[in-house]
Amino acid sequence: MEKKKLSKSVRKFIRFQKARIRREISDSGKQKEMIADLYKRFDKSIPVKKESVLPKKKTTTKTGEKPKTIKTKKNILKKK
Repeated sequence: MEKKKLSKSVRKFIRFQKARIRREISDSGKQKEMIADLYKRFDKSIPVKKESVLPKKKTTTKTGEKPKTIKTKKNILKKK
């Protein structure tokens, strides 16, 4: 069975995360578990549930017109 290669940036991220886990956690069993979870995040054969993203609502006034901009000193200086 062939292993699928990960991109260079993902491999670098995993390498740094493994080093962080080994530095911060002294229990070897917990280290192995966290490293395995790290690899599971990037395993392409396991389908990942994506969170649904709701579209942003446009903000309008009650009449449906665009909100008016307020003239400030900065806006006046930029126009000249």
